[in-house]
Amino acid sequence: MILAALINPGLERRYLRDLGRAFAGALVFSIPLLMTMEMWEAGTAMDRWRLLLFVGAGLPLLYGLAHYAGFSDRRGLRNDLLDTAVALAVGFITASVLLILFGVADWNASPREALGMVTLQALPGAMGALLARKQLSGDGKGDTKEAQASYVGELFLMAAGALFFALNVAPTEEMILIAYKTTTVHALGLIALSVLLLHLIVFKAGFAGQEEADRPVEAFLYFTLPGYAVALGVSLFVLFVFGRTDGHALGGVLHIMIVLGFPASIGAAAARLLV
Repeated sequence: MILAALINPGLERRYLRDLGRAFAGALVFSIPLLMTMEMWEAGTAMDRWRLLLFVGAGLPLLYGLAHYAGFSDRRGLRNDLLDTAVALAVGFITASVLLILFGVADWNASPREALGMVTLQALPGAMGALLARKQLSGDGKGDTKEAQASYVGELFLMAAGALFFALNVAPTEEMILIAYKTTTVHALGLIALSVLLLHLIVFKAGFAGQEEADRPVEAFLYFTLPGYAVALGVSLFVLFVFGRTDGHALGGVLHIMIVLGFPASIGAAAARLLV
C-alpha cells in the first residue's frame, strides 16, 4: 500500500474512498440485524455445523457479488477475490465493534459465543460492503455487469437479494407466529401476491435498471416463476440454518417457508434492480 501511494497517490486515495464506502455499506445493510435479539441468540446457540454451512454457502455468494458489483472499480479474478476478502474483513470489523459497543459481546463471553455472534453478523455486513459502490456512489459510474449477466447470473443475483431480505426476518419469533396464523387460503393468497409483486417490481414498475419485458408471458415463465422458486429455496435454506424447521410437521414447514418467501421474493426482485 505504501509503495502504491508513492507510485500513484491518486490510486491510493481512490482505494481508501472505496474502503470507506464499503464500511458505510456494511453499516447500512447490517444495522437491523445487529440490533435484533434473535440474531444474538442464534449466534451463541446455533449448532456450529449449521454456522459452518451458512459460511460455506456465503463465501461463493460474496465472490459472486464481488464479480457483479464489488466495492472497488477493479475487475478480474484476482481483484474479485481480493474484494471478497476485504469485504469479509469489513463485515467482521463492523460486527465486532458494534456488538461490543452495544454491550452484546462483552469481555466475559466465551470465545465460542463471541465468534458465533460476530460470524453470523459479518456475512450480511460483507454483502453490504460489496454493494456499497453501486448503491452509495454519487459519481454515476455504477458497473454495468448486471445487465450483461447470463441467465444463471440473473438467478444468482435473485438468490443474493432473497437471502439478504430473508435474513432480516428469519430469526424472529413473529415470522413463526404469522406462519401458524395462516390458513391454506392465506398461504395461497400469499404465494399469489409474492409472485405478482416480484413480476411487477421487475417488469412493470418503471424502476431504473428493470428488465425489458417485450414478451410478458416468456418473461413470467423464464424469470418470475424461477425467481420465486429461488426465493423459496433460499427461504428453506435459511430456515434450516436457523433451526426453524426442527420439530415442525411438513405442513408447518411449508407455511413458514411461504411466509418467509414473501420478503425473500421482494428481495429477489430488488436485487435485479439494485445490484
